[in-house]
Amino acid sequence: MRQEIIRLLPGLRRFAYSLTGSMPDADDLLQNTVERLLSRSRPDDADITRWAFRVCRNVWIDECRARKVRRDATEQPELSEGQVVDGERQVANEIEVSRVDDAMGRLPEDQRQIISLVAVQGLSYQAVAEILSVPKGTVMSRLARARVALSEALTPETTRTEK
Repeated sequence: MRQEIIRLLPGLRRFAYSLTGSMPDADDLLQNTVERLLSRSRPDDADITRWAFRVCRNVWIDECRARKVRRDATEQPELSEGQVVDGERQVANEIEVSRVDDAMGRLPEDQRQIISLVAVQGLSYQAVAEILSVPKGTVMSRLARARVALSEALTPETTRTEK
């Protein structure tokens, strides 16, 4: 199983980056995903690729929930007094991202996940449907909406036609 996971690492890393939008966060997500993959036994009937991507997605969902709890806690004035400013984070927030990353970042998470799995990872609609636990038709419609949104975001305003 370790060899199979090693084979999946580049694809999982790209998927993690598409979810997080940040290489440091993607690397953390990848590490947490691999730890979880190695610490748990794979279901007997599960395809390793689909299982690994599902685990990655679930780890990311857990992280998002944890971040929300931490953010809500830090927004309480009695908890935020005397905190030190994180210079690295401040600099990272000021770095300009490419147009595609920006456009991907504006997509709803469900569309971003599907674009990443289909367009970047090259998975079939059926495989994506199984990973995300949604019907195949939902994958297709979200992908279509994501492609339209990306196309509009990446088209310069001067070349857009009025509707």
